[in-house]
Amino acid sequence: MSDVDPRLHKLLGGAELTALRRRLRRVYERAAPGAQPGMLRLGDLREDERETLALLTGQPPRAAKSIQVDLALLDARLRDAGIAQSLREALERIDGPIVHLAAARAAAEASWAAVGATTRHPALASLLQLPAALGLLKRLARHSPARAVQLLDAAESVLGRLPAGGLARAQLAAETLGNPHGLDEGEACATLVLAAWRHQENVPPPPTGPLELPELPRLPEPLDGTLPETPERASDDGAQDERPRDVWARAGVLVNELARPALLLNLPVQAGERAVCAPGEPAYASLRLLLRSPPRWAVAERAVFVCENPNLVAIAADRLGRDCATLVCTDGMPAAAQRTLLIQLAGAGALLRYHGDFDWPGIQIANYVMRTSGALPWRFGTADYETAASASRTRCELKQARIEASWDPSLSASMERYGLAIAEEAVASTLLEDLDAAGSS
Repeated sequence: MSDVDPRLHKLLGGAELTALRRRLRRVYERAAPGAQPGMLRLGDLREDERETLALLTGQPPRAAKSIQVDLALLDARLRDAGIAQSLREALERIDGPIVHLAAARAAAEASWAAVGATTRHPALASLLQLPAALGLLKRLARHSPARAVQLLDAAESVLGRLPAGGLARAQLAAETLGNPHGLDEGEACATLVLAAWRHQENVPPPPTGPLELPELPRLPEPLDGTLPETPERASDDGAQDERPRDVWARAGVLVNELARPALLLNLPVQAGERAVCAPGEPAYASLRLLLRSPPRWAVAERAVFVCENPNLVAIAADRLGRDCATLVCTDGMPAAAQRTLLIQLAGAGALLRYHGDFDWPGIQIANYVMRTSGALPWRFGTADYETAASASRTRCELKQARIEASWDPSLSASMERYGLAIAEEAVASTLLEDLDAAGSS
């Protein structure tokens, strides 16, 4: 404001007239490029705003609901007074250049399109085809195309090193970005890399149709249910609980690598490999081990039973020891180590069979485990629940909201009808029969 003509500042400047100037600027912002606005009608004016327009136009103030302004006449009065060449020039002197909104939007869209075109990594290029992803990039770059280009270059350098094969996140960040904290949670580059990695994973939904379970000794017949294609139901199967370190783990990057190791029993490795656990004794496999020195699991076409609760592993070890079939525990909703182990076992050809608690969190966990690892239910259907509920001597009521079981459409309705939660440990004797039979075979 220091270089504004004092007469102009007295006439149209000041904070009290900011709203009026904003309305006048909007006329030029919306006008076609090169066009000269003609008549303008303004309503809902304050008294001081009506007085200002009266001074500008040379007309007496009127207490009218609206005032019509001849912009060409107003421009002429400003020129004749030697204050400014036009109202537009006067407004720009006070508040800065007026930008044509449509032209500015077109220029911004062109700039952002050019940003996307510079991306060379296929995961990023594919991600940026999604409108939501472009919005994410704009927010991360604080709506600066130049900053977005820098962010994409940084993300490409990180993605170019993935999968990393057990590299610590801080080391990856130091080697690619020059900052060991550049990929910490909440950093813009980390957010973009994780979004691109999730997008490129694009895990297909479970197949529809009857479940065909592998034939195993003394196991119940498969359920004739269907697995609906419902990737949009991520909020029901635990995907919303996925933490960044779990995604990093799938990309071979270690974050908090010793937290929540995977509990297992009698999990065999191929000949010549170092055993992960002693026969009959529960053991833990850390995320560090699974990613840095992944064992070659000897589980092809072999039943690998998966449970939710560590107590079942302890019971199986006590009762069956080395004769127990292979048993892996998710310990509730699987964390990075558990998810990595299940994916490795599925990739090695294991026939994963899952059992958990008959309660709503248990159904949520099961939905997630079956969807992400390809596991099939293990005594975890409607008939199994009803048998356990009918024999239950305790009254542990179901709590929280109902969640549909993706593998058995009638299970959740049956659970709601009985209203009972059945802990996995309560059916341990039945599960041990399967573990004994499969282990002996």
